[in-house]
Amino acid sequence: MSEARDDILANIRRSLGVSADDASRRQIVATRIAAAAKGLLPTRGEGDIEKRIATFRAQAESVAATVARVAATADVPGEIARFLRTNNLPATVRMGDDERLAALPWAATAIDITSGPSDGNDLSSVSHAEAGVAETGTLALFSGAHNPTNLNFLPDNHIVMIQAGTIVPTYEAVWEMVRARYGKGVMPRTVNFITGPSRSADIEQKMLLGAHGPRRLHIVIVG
Repeated sequence: MSEARDDILANIRRSLGVSADDASRRQIVATRIAAAAKGLLPTRGEGDIEKRIATFRAQAESVAATVARVAATADVPGEIARFLRTNNLPATVRMGDDERLAALPWAATAIDITSGPSDGNDLSSVSHAEAGVAETGTLALFSGAHNPTNLNFLPDNHIVMIQAGTIVPTYEAVWEMVRARYGKGVMPRTVNFITGPSRSADIEQKMLLGAHGPRRLHIVIVG
């Protein structure tokens, strides 16, 4: 397919009498893309950081997620332990090799940590979101060994840590963050946008949580 594409583009260039190495043409395209007007953006998620956090929390809770806010990263394991205890869940969680999660003071709790992707038998998982969208109370999680994608979907209970400063107004702001951080060639393979626990009303229009993924989503906002 790549060879066919190259042949088609080569034929177009020949008909136009241009070269693939024409730097001036590439610059024209880059300038046009950079100057492109942005589309309309909703205002609901705008405001200072406290207003964005308040909107994010309200939107997340409106779709059955639970949200807690802690002052510092050191408080996260204690909040996770409280969530597990409150929901009568075993003090066991699975997470990837995210350095931010590994550095938490887990030893201060009785939580047993297992690492790596889920095999489908884990009740609870912990992930670190790269961003949150205030507009809809949505989490943005990037795939990779640091936060395996199947931890977002296989366990019954998904606990997500997010830094308050990464809660942005809109989805468009998340994509700007992704492009600025990674750039071409090193972008994450998958970006999962998660809004509330999994749900479906396909059967008799009755809302069921956990239909295609976790039945509980607990968000811990840090800072």
